[in-house]
Amino acid sequence: MQCSWKVVILLTLVYMVIQYTIIQSFSTMTQNVCRPSHPANHSISHQHHPEEHPYTFNSSGKKQHILILAATRSGSSFFGQLFNHHPDVFYLYEPLNQIQMALQSTQANRRMILGASRDLLRGLFLCDLHLLEAYITPAPENHITDHLKRRGASKALCTPPVCDSFAPHLVNVTEAECEQKCGSLNLTLASQACQQRGSVVIKTVRVPEVSDVKDLLEDPRLNLKVIQLVRDPRGVLASRMLAFPENYPLMRLWKMKHQKPEGLNLTQVPVCEDFLSSVTTALSQPAWLRGRYMLVRYEDVASNTLQKVQEIFETLALPVDEDIMDWIDKNTKGKYDWSPMDAFSTKRDSATNSENWRLKLSFGMVEYLQTFCKTTLNQLGYKIVNSSTELKNVSLSLVEGRTWKPFQ
Repeated sequence: MQCSWKVVILLTLVYMVIQYTIIQSFSTMTQNVCRPSHPANHSISHQHHPEEHPYTFNSSGKKQHILILAATRSGSSFFGQLFNHHPDVFYLYEPLNQIQMALQSTQANRRMILGASRDLLRGLFLCDLHLLEAYITPAPENHITDHLKRRGASKALCTPPVCDSFAPHLVNVTEAECEQKCGSLNLTLASQACQQRGSVVIKTVRVPEVSDVKDLLEDPRLNLKVIQLVRDPRGVLASRMLAFPENYPLMRLWKMKHQKPEGLNLTQVPVCEDFLSSVTTALSQPAWLRGRYMLVRYEDVASNTLQKVQEIFETLALPVDEDIMDWIDKNTKGKYDWSPMDAFSTKRDSATNSENWRLKLSFGMVEYLQTFCKTTLNQLGYKIVNSSTELKNVSLSLVEGRTWKPFQ
């Protein structure tokens, strides 16, 4: 039997409605499956619905995220602040410290901590700052807290829309001023502010090797790149001795007595081992890291900050604006003589400070450290010291002229 044209049209419309319903159902199901879940011990208020705060990562590659890997006392706070003052960057200072504080009294081993760290980093790069609540004590109420460590080190958490007490273009507001005037931190507002920025940049000294974040680099949602900041290990250790004297009693005794104390046995120096392992992995250019890694020496940044920052930002397609230039000008002309009071400050004569460790350690101490770090020093382009005269002659740099092509 032949169908009339009205019946044909009706059947066509019914078919289109069915197809639209199927596509919509599949799209909703996919979004729910792909949305990152919260940790089991993370109490989520009914006020926070994932649909209300969607992730805005850019699959086209225009939105990029950057993880700065460094070691304690390697100049990472100074380096991180260069990104912190970029208007299109949402910068977080050491968020993994929250995990360390939360798990320090537990039996969590290194593998468990690294797993938790990767999960947290993934969520933060996707702008879900509510994930921090699992590691904040006391637990935030309605996603509001006064206990996020070093909140003031992140400009994005001290300016609108997160805090209305300061203008967006602040340069030298201190952490104390931020925490005092901004009051409690609303993590929902912080998540929304994060979504509005073109890049999320996180600085951490709690990921020893680049291979520890392999899973994140392979996650196509993140478009993640790693900048590994290194510093002469001899300078790192000299700075640690001054900043954390309780951790280096025998080395400090050596410095005071001018004689190597009995019982000192540094069979390996962790910073040398971590630097060597991570850099060796990166320079071998494994497929999962190719095009996503940049090696930067602190000494190169310190000796010519503006030029180096321009090079790095140009590679990342980030313009160097007036805020960054102002911050560089005001924070690279500090006093020459370093004291423990400056341990956590980013304001100093950076060019002089980068090799000022040579006046703090004796030749015997440096020679001893070089025994365990020689391979690392050679790999990173730092010259071996062969005499006390050579050590103290700071007019002759121990930093070789080396360049590593970024993101190859």
